[in-house]
Formats: sequence, C-alpha cells, structure tokens
Amino acid sequence: MTVGVRHDDLRKRNRAMVIAAVRRGTQPSRTEIANATGLSHSTISTISSDLMEEGILALAKPAEPGVLKRGRPQVALDLNPQAATVVSIVLSLNTLSVTLNDYNGAAILQDLSRPPTLTLSRQALVGTVIDAVALALERRPASSGPVLRMTFTVQGITDSGARRLLWSPITPHSDVAFADALEARFDVPVTVENDCNMISVALRARAPERYQDNFFTILLSNGIGMGLMLRGSLFTGAHSSAGEFGHMNHLPDGALCRCGRRGCIEAYAGNYAIYRHARGESEQAQPVADIDDATMVAMAAAARRGPGPEREAFQRAGEAIGYGLGSLFALFDPAPVAIVGLGTSAFDVFEPTMREAIARTAGGQHGTAISFDLELDEMPLIREGSARHALNVIDTQIFANSVSAGATRKEVV
Repeated sequence: MTVGVRHDDLRKRNRAMVIAAVRRGTQPSRTEIANATGLSHSTISTISSDLMEEGILALAKPAEPGVLKRGRPQVALDLNPQAATVVSIVLSLNTLSVTLNDYNGAAILQDLSRPPTLTLSRQALVGTVIDAVALALERRPASSGPVLRMTFTVQGITDSGARRLLWSPITPHSDVAFADALEARFDVPVTVENDCNMISVALRARAPERYQDNFFTILLSNGIGMGLMLRGSLFTGAHSSAGEFGHMNHLPDGALCRCGRRGCIEAYAGNYAIYRHARGESEQAQPVADIDDATMVAMAAAARRGPGPEREAFQRAGEAIGYGLGSLFALFDPAPVAIVGLGTSAFDVFEPTMREAIARTAGGQHGTAISFDLELDEMPLIREGSARHALNVIDTQIFANSVSAGATRKEVV
C-alpha cells in the first residue's frame, strides 16, 4: 500500500532540514545547504526566503576584507540571533546556574549562585530557582529575542515525560515538579533533563565526526553519571532518565552508596567513595556530601607517588568503572566513550585497572575498539547541551512549522 505524504508535513520536514543545515554549517550558502540536505535549489530558495521574511534566518555578515574567492560569490545564510532566546537552568549540589542564549546559540547572560541545596525546604528550593530565572530575565538585553523555551537540568534521576525531578543526591526532596512551577510563573514551556544527557547533546554537536550515532558519556565527580546516545538519539527510559551507570550494582551488599543501596559502582568510584577508602573508613560509613576539588587532586598526586591507600582507592574505582563499562559493551558493543569531570585528572592512575576489568568481561573481547576522550570541566558542556536541547525543540517544533514566526512568540512576564 502506498502511503501519501501531506503537503504540510513535507513542508515542515523541509523547513526543519534547512534550519538544521544552517545550524550545523558555518554560514552556508544555498548551494551548500542543497548539497547537505538533498533538496532542490528551488526548494532551498523558497524556504530560505520564507525563513528570512519570518526573521528566523538572516544574511550572514560579509567575509573579512582581502579574502578572495574565484567565481560568483555565494550568499551565505545564518541564524538570526534575535529570533528567539532560550533559558538553561542547571542545578547541582549547592550551585545554580541560569544562562540565556540567543537563537544562534551564543550566551548573552549568565548568573551563578550558591544555594544550600541539601538544607533548603522543597518550597524554598523551587522558589530559589524561580527567583534566579526572574532576575536573569529582568537583566536580559532589550535587543534579545522572545523567550520561547527553558531547559531545567539537574543531577539525578528525572522524568522527562512528567517533567519532574524524581530523585537527586543534591536535595532530600523527591518528586519535585520544577517544570510546572516554572511554567506557572513564566508561561514558557519547560523540559526537565538529566545533566549527563545534556553533556552527550553538547559533545555530539561539538564533534559529530567522533560522536555520531552511538557513544557513552561517563561523568566522574562526587557522583557517577552516564549519558547514552543510541542511533543518534538520547536513550531514556519509559519512567525516568535511565542511564544510571553509577547505580548499576558492582558488588551485591557491598559499600554504602548515597542512594541508600549497597554495592553501586558509585559507592566505589565516586569522589566520596575514593575519599572514604583512602582515609581507611568503613565501606558502610555515611558518604560525605561533597569533596572539594583540591582534596581529590591531592589524593591523585599521592597515588602517583607510590603504593598506599590513595592508590588502592583509585584502583578500586577503576575496577568498578571497568566492570560496569564491560557490561555495557556486552549489551551495546564498544563505542566511543567520553569521560568527563574532575575524575579525569586521575585517569592515568585508574586506567590500568579499568582496562583490566573490561578485558575480563564479555564486552572486552573487542578491546582494541575501545577509546576514551577526556573532558575535565563538565559545567560548560552541561550548559551548552541544555541550550542546544531547547534550540532543537524550537527548530523542529516551532520554526519548522510553516506559520508566521511572530504568531509563535510571546513575551515573558
């Protein structure tokens, strides 16, 4: 049976393809967009003209003086920065970041505050987030575009469908409806996302040649997180953000984890676990809420100097990570792995035991295909991924529709 395609659906798809090509490219010409999308030149010309008339695309600034090209000069296109503004809210342990990005992805304002997330009441925590967003919006440049989307990103288990924080080690409160509260105040659609997932979004945008259809992102910090990209899409569960690598079981009834269970990978590889073991404390000792960066760097330096409790602690961490990765590789086959966070500063210390553990699993049979990239600072990636996630929604669900862009915009009050 032949299934027809509605004209409106086809037009929406083509508009989305053109917008995506401009976002991926560096001020591409119509010819370059045609080559990237496979659409005809006439289709590209019609769609790009419509998008410029609607204020979504704009002519790119001329090339630098003195740059000469042979042949007829191509007219380059760019995203119009004033077409929209997105808000990225990142909540982690005792840290709240609010960033405004224009439609081209550039940050136009960023605020950082230090709320005591572990001790705030539920109402105070939500109120703190709302107040921070309100302050940022009050300070946004008058020339900025309308706010069309917000992404609330948090460390912990989220439900993107219900748009709630289900559980996080940064607060004693569970099932917090951040999206509902933000939408009630600002009348702008909000998504709630896991921080590691947003790191994966940022990495794929930064280096698509390496991070293509399938890859893993492992966050090594006080907690252990993971983002998983499968066939070019984020993997999330039916009821949660899923990808909880740190809470996969390493040893049944083993060390105490922050989540309250025992034997999780994080209970051996998180900063608090490494610190606990290096200090000779019991595996059942209550995890320390936060370990400062200087302490972790000092312990890594001690591990490099020679045998001792610090080296043993990092080796145990590498073993737990390795067995976990080996299990993942057995399920999904080896794929590129990005290891992100302060834990990468000790990668040389725990890499040998990590690779040994991988080799002892079914997933280690293709060990030569396993490669690692390291990124020390996760916060820029989380912010970038959060903004790109919001911009992608605008691209595909708002601006791809063949309606006047002005009809989709409304100011935040």
